[in-house]
Amino acid sequence: MTILPNSVEARDIAYQMHPNVNLRKFEKTGGLVIESGEGIYVTDSSGKRYIEAMAGLWSVALGFGEKRLVDAATKQMQKLPYYHTFSYKTHGPSVDLAELLIELAPVPMSKVHFTSSGSEANDLVAKMVWYRSNALGRRDKKKIIGRIKGYHGVTIASASITGLPRNHESFDLPLDRMLHTACPSYTHFGKDGESEAEFTARILGELEELILREGPETIAAFWGEPVMGAGGVLLPPEGYWEGVQTILKKYDILLVVDEVICGFGRTGRMFACETYDIKPDVLVVSKQISSSYMPLSAIIMNDNFYQPIADESDRIGSFGHGYTASGHPVATAVGLENLKIIQERDLIGNVARLEGKFLDHLKSLADHPLIHSSRGIGLIGALEVKPWKGMKPGDTTLALAAAIESEGVITRPIGESICFCPPLIITAEQLDELFAGVKRGLDNALAARG
Repeated sequence: MTILPNSVEARDIAYQMHPNVNLRKFEKTGGLVIESGEGIYVTDSSGKRYIEAMAGLWSVALGFGEKRLVDAATKQMQKLPYYHTFSYKTHGPSVDLAELLIELAPVPMSKVHFTSSGSEANDLVAKMVWYRSNALGRRDKKKIIGRIKGYHGVTIASASITGLPRNHESFDLPLDRMLHTACPSYTHFGKDGESEAEFTARILGELEELILREGPETIAAFWGEPVMGAGGVLLPPEGYWEGVQTILKKYDILLVVDEVICGFGRTGRMFACETYDIKPDVLVVSKQISSSYMPLSAIIMNDNFYQPIADESDRIGSFGHGYTASGHPVATAVGLENLKIIQERDLIGNVARLEGKFLDHLKSLADHPLIHSSRGIGLIGALEVKPWKGMKPGDTTLALAAAIESEGVITRPIGESICFCPPLIITAEQLDELFAGVKRGLDNALAARG
């Protein structure tokens, strides 16, 4: 890419530090400038149009340019552009959205606390877990179990619960009270000759062994995504979540379910907790709650979690936490309208209806010479890439994602996987268009390899 002096690309390199990149490489190459979006498509500064097959960052459920969300934001901006929820103050949009979330929750829940991102929400839940343990007089019950390849954010506590090396290296993470147990991906971690059932039994046994080794009286909570998104769209084996919940109940350990990616329809149900029969104490949501038109996340908690925290705030005199933008009126107004649209247009039904076609497309590409296998559920999936001789792990995936992008489809390369998570509004015809572009990209990459 030729970068002209004083262009957006050049000024971006000069002034902006980007997340999730090799910063030195970015200084040389710059980035793709996206200027507009409509439906499932985005358009770059040269006028080239792409299918956004990752819904931005797993999040733009309604696609780009949804007028009702723009109108909801505009109307709220004109009425009350900002107010806080500190010190016994409130406003209508945050109350309305909290009430709706309690109604939609997959299990009986008590309260909602709003934040602005999944990272913030998971970080706060960790603080609340410790606060609750103190309230109950369990001052040693503070350890948190995450999973290898799990992802829960990049703030200090949430990154510590995350089980990905790139989020730990050189950051002095994880914190010492954070533990990690096995990743439940049979594809990646099953042993030779081990059945899926044997794999599930083994990793559940490892979880219980970890709890007993550390001492159940020291373990406060377990964190998990129903489907592990940023780890590469990793699906749980049959019986896994049932087994996890049995173990946690046995040792009085809280279950925090991170539905930042899965929530609001991605797996073909309102929540993936319904897909996998998971009953959380705390549910963390973000991304599709507002289709990312506004930064918004929510912590949905049951009464067992909330009541000791409320008692402790009464003893101390205050719950000593707050963010300036918690329950922001514009963000919550947009979130409320977004969830209404998802329900009115039966977009969760759309996911269920298109799931077979989506998975069939992935399965057909699993036969490509460059692809090892496919996996997915609802409208989230991945292609596992065969590594190329002479290339570092992950570099093959980056090269294939670039080849696919050149054919007008934006995906997400993660490890040895190319991931897909299109907007919930996508149609059957657009799925055909999406995967035709993916195949062209793979074919081009194969031809270039010789």
